[in-house]
Amino acid sequence: MKTLLLFLLLLCVAIPPAPAADASARPHILWISSEDHGPHMGCYGDSYATTPNVDKLAGRGMIFQHCWSCAPVCAPARTTIISGLYASSTGSEHMRSLVASPSGKKMFPQLLREAGYYCTNNAKEDYNLLKPGQVWDDSSGKAHWRKRADGQPFFAVFNSLKSHESQIRKRPHQPVHDPAKVRVPAYHPDTPEVRQDWAQYYDQVTEADADAGRLLEQLAKDGLAEDTIVFYWADHGSGMPGNKRWPLNRGLQVPLVVYFPEKWKHLAPPDYKVGGQSDRLVSFVDFAPTVLSLAGIEPPSWMQGHAFAGKFITPPQPFVYGFRGRMDNRQDLIRSVTDGRYVYVRNYLPQLIYGQHIPYQWQTPTTRVWQRLFDEGKLNDAQSAYWKTKPPEELYDLQTDRDEVRNLAASPSHHAILEKLASANREHLLKIRDAGFLAEPEQHRRSNGTPIYDLAQDAGKYPLEIILAMAEAASSLKAEVVSQLRDGLGHSDSGVRFWAAEGFLMRDAAAVQSAHEELRTALRDESPSVRIAAAQALATHGDDADLHAALPVLMELAPTDKNGIYVSMLALSAIDLLGEKAASLREPLAKISTVDPKASDRFAKGVPELLGHILKKD
Repeated sequence: MKTLLLFLLLLCVAIPPAPAADASARPHILWISSEDHGPHMGCYGDSYATTPNVDKLAGRGMIFQHCWSCAPVCAPARTTIISGLYASSTGSEHMRSLVASPSGKKMFPQLLREAGYYCTNNAKEDYNLLKPGQVWDDSSGKAHWRKRADGQPFFAVFNSLKSHESQIRKRPHQPVHDPAKVRVPAYHPDTPEVRQDWAQYYDQVTEADADAGRLLEQLAKDGLAEDTIVFYWADHGSGMPGNKRWPLNRGLQVPLVVYFPEKWKHLAPPDYKVGGQSDRLVSFVDFAPTVLSLAGIEPPSWMQGHAFAGKFITPPQPFVYGFRGRMDNRQDLIRSVTDGRYVYVRNYLPQLIYGQHIPYQWQTPTTRVWQRLFDEGKLNDAQSAYWKTKPPEELYDLQTDRDEVRNLAASPSHHAILEKLASANREHLLKIRDAGFLAEPEQHRRSNGTPIYDLAQDAGKYPLEIILAMAEAASSLKAEVVSQLRDGLGHSDSGVRFWAAEGFLMRDAAAVQSAHEELRTALRDESPSVRIAAAQALATHGDDADLHAALPVLMELAPTDKNGIYVSMLALSAIDLLGEKAASLREPLAKISTVDPKASDRFAKGVPELLGHILKKD
């Protein structure tokens, strides 16, 4: 017996411990991102563009023809990427916002780090979600793969600011692309200002391409080019007015170039071909599960995207989706979907014009000349649409209308495709439990500091089906649903009551008169959002007595220190849209506080800029 024990002990000593997982069995992954540009690159067939470095990468790799950023502006788009969840499902769709992360969930670099990856970000974050712990090993202007441990696999992100919207209007500027040769899209007036802005946009894309070239050169110099999977992408469409901030294809389509070295081609999608292109529909919500899949990590089931490469690749999806919420201090609610050819847009607040005043956008010369020519009556229908209210539904055929200016929603021959995409949109909203159908102040009132995502997943606390049904009825603009809206004002759920009140705002004096008493009662609703919507409807379409009853309600809810940033922005937005009808409020509004001591500094400009517009200071 002793002899047997001694033999076993010696055997254990003789067998060395299992070696740690070989780092070489996992690929390095490099993301090169840039700001505010669509697929205006040579590799996408744009002969006006000058993008030699990304074109060369595409020649060695593959481009995706149909990649959507989900959101047409940076913060919610990047929030969707980092979380693997649509920002519209986490209450983080608004530009800018800062809300709690979903309970028990991590941002995807945290999962990579747990698996041994060195994760760096250089350097933009701009997330609308609070980080659930340490996300990056290094997130700074000095972050680099070169700081990892020997043999450690890396996931590195580098972001170029060169093509950002702010650079389009930077003057003085030494032109590279000839403005006379630029293509002016059908929705823009053909003026020298517009041509210069578009040409300068192309100049800036060239600079972003040069940044990508420098990073690829560093990768090769470090001897890592054949060990690293590379992605090049932009964070949403062009920064030009009428592109950025709009969830049409022109605001959502981005370049996505991927390169798989020979060593890692077994992780590439089945349709991967050197110098080729993929027609697979992908979007930013797919990025997190795809990177995890490339690293050999099974994406968690709660992620809403689909891996398009790697060990855990999934079948292609028939649609990709877009969204728009509040932009800075301007309210809106739009959802969109595409099958790659057709783009469907559902406007849930169609009474709002496309071109709401956002001071940052008005710094671009194109915006100013575009609005001036509209005011002077010098634009055609396609160019004028941006300055008018929206239809409930839009449908565009990208094969025949790349600029998305011919709305086919009323076309009998396109009814079937309209219905298919409208159904896909509705099914998607219900599947992800889209939180955007609660007004932003109501999201925070109901969640009371807990994650909005958690609230939205609870059908008892957020009956999305009935709220969405009322939002659809309200925004349909159909006269026959007025009785349904009137009944909705008495519903037990404040989300339904809000949409019922909004439905009357979207209509006319006759509709408001038919629910006059119910709307007057709603001025005392427990929900500030309902009170604001009812007050705006009465003030817009009612008589003088209604106006005098509504304005004090809006004035009471306007001070930021008393009501919080979300209620204040909603009330001030309503006051601003009333124009001269609310002129009597200007003097008291000039004295209100615009500071919410509980709010993030991401909101610092929101209320002051909105109030400045009301007081005609911007």
